[in-house]
Amino acid sequence: MSIPAIELMKALRSGQSTSPRLTWYGPDAERVELSGRVLDNWVAKTSNLLQDELDAEPGTRLRLDLPAHWKSVVLALAAWQLGMEVVLDAVEAELLATAEPGPAAAEGAFDAVVAVALPALAMRWLGELPSGVVDYAAEVRSHGDFFMPHVDPEAGRRAVQGAAGGAYSHAELLQGFAAPAKGPAAESAEGGERLLVRAAEGLESVLAQSLGAWQRDGSVVLVHPDVAVTDRLLSDERVSRS
Repeated sequence: MSIPAIELMKALRSGQSTSPRLTWYGPDAERVELSGRVLDNWVAKTSNLLQDELDAEPGTRLRLDLPAHWKSVVLALAAWQLGMEVVLDAVEAELLATAEPGPAAAEGAFDAVVAVALPALAMRWLGELPSGVVDYAAEVRSHGDFFMPHVDPEAGRRAVQGAAGGAYSHAELLQGFAAPAKGPAAESAEGGERLLVRAAEGLESVLAQSLGAWQRDGSVVLVHPDVAVTDRLLSDERVSRS
């Protein structure tokens, strides 16, 4: 059975697959641009990591203890196309993805813990990790570029548990959780809307806005709180909505 997240990834890797879909501006002059094809590649590798290495399956809960960042967006998309539930607060979960994998993260509260190094060029976690913690940056690249679920996901299962307690099923992910367009739709020179999304608004808002933009065949410019949104940035990125 297909679910909206699977159909979304299929759309992103097909038409205009070389056009930017997610552009990240981070501290220390970071700029990461993912085309539809490259974004799908990262998501497929991450889904395979979750499924093959961490035994995730439809219904498994993944807690994202992460700031709004391009890697946390990839992890959410990967979980959703697998049929998992993304948890954005302190609700219990089987798996944890975190940028702060201290000893407490490995004390048995989760079946597995994934350490996510946030610097754009990080090829591995810098420093020691607690025993048993999976190094996302080091492990994800070895996984396959194409994702095939071992178990068909179910549209009726919960897809996201929000920080305020709101919950949406996989069937409702793009028609409920995803943020609708505000005002008349605007298009960039590349054909779809180019939406500015501020990471300071929090991961839940970033995910909802990004899903909404992609559903409308648009793209996202995600900006870290420490990065100034200047007229130059808006012009360079051809932002059509902010």
